[in-house]
Amino acid sequence: MEAHAYSRAALTLAALGVVYGDIGTSPLYALKETLSPAHGIPAGPETVLGAASAIFWALMLVVSLKYVLLVLRADNHGEGGIMALLALARQAVAERPRALRMVALAGMAGAALFYGDAVLTPAISVLSAVEGLSVGTHVFEPYVMPLAIAVLTGLFIMQQHGTASVGAWLGPVAVLWFVALAVGGVYQIAQHPQVLAALSPHHAWWFVTQHGFASFVVLGAVLLAFTGAEALYADMGHFGRAPIRLAWYGLVFPALILNYLGQGALLSRVPTALSNPFFLLYPKWALYPMVLLATAATVIAAQATLTGAFSLTRQAIQLGYLPRMQVVQTSSKAFGQIYIPVVNWLLFVLVVAVVAGFGGSSHLAAAYGLAVTGTMLVTTLLTFFVIHYGWGYGLSGSLAATGVFLLIDAAFFSSSLLKIT
Repeated sequence: MEAHAYSRAALTLAALGVVYGDIGTSPLYALKETLSPAHGIPAGPETVLGAASAIFWALMLVVSLKYVLLVLRADNHGEGGIMALLALARQAVAERPRALRMVALAGMAGAALFYGDAVLTPAISVLSAVEGLSVGTHVFEPYVMPLAIAVLTGLFIMQQHGTASVGAWLGPVAVLWFVALAVGGVYQIAQHPQVLAALSPHHAWWFVTQHGFASFVVLGAVLLAFTGAEALYADMGHFGRAPIRLAWYGLVFPALILNYLGQGALLSRVPTALSNPFFLLYPKWALYPMVLLATAATVIAAQATLTGAFSLTRQAIQLGYLPRMQVVQTSSKAFGQIYIPVVNWLLFVLVVAVVAGFGGSSHLAAAYGLAVTGTMLVTTLLTFFVIHYGWGYGLSGSLAATGVFLLIDAAFFSSSLLKIT
């Protein structure tokens, strides 16, 4: 029993170091972009409350309820992700040719979009962290891109050592990061406790409905808060369902909420802090330590989608959707922990191209989201087929379980389509 408890604790720590980096570094840019004047929503205390509330309820509905509670139940022999879901959905509709074609096309589209996420996530995460150097002084501005590329290069080189080794190094860093998120948030909330009103859903509803077309546009920024939810599911084969759930409810979710509310409290008192509300949460003496910690945390963020891409690729090979390629087993204990050299270095080339091409996290944020929301929409569609045909739930129950999430995903996805231009 003790050995089992130790194993779960070790897996939970490693999961923190791999699974939650992407969603855990969203506070670096999510609220800042949501409140961007470019969306056309008038600035003011109510707007800040509305934005913080919209992010809270997005995390609650999309991550806590949809992914952690519902979608994580759909594992294919311990594996998760869009390809595992596709395999389950294919089995469920094997005797329905028309549904089978629809399921296969949707699954492949979702997988392709996940690869897009695996390129964009490391780029935006690392860039946004390194940009913190220019908050204190503009001297560092010319070095932001070269530093970001250097950090990313180190990350991709690390992959060959395996998920367990990477997770063992990054897990303690992730714990420190989430504790720092919570502490910074509490520090600001204590100075403006009125921000706790953002927990009421009516502020979120006002924010996303009362500004006409601008309310629709701003959804494309709110979704930045939950990028990484799909990686959470894709990485299930590396760690298992229980450690991922324990890490989310026990540390990640509370820390994220406290930090977003803290940023809201700061912006309510000091509207000019919108230039970089995350780093301005902390006292001046903590700026450079936080930049260093944020950079380490964004390495974890990139790790989340990379390990998910490895898992997805192996499953796609097994299902016959990709040609055979070298798959390196990096753990003698966990079958799901793998490394695929071809995928690793293809992603590296694309990530560096994206960093060089976009040049800054705000430019990337303006394009980021279509891959994420597209994959989420496909996940919900496939989950319906698994629940209804595979698990044998009635049509009304299956629609009830997925219908609300489908509407939410469709709203975010359609808003993301505006980013194509």
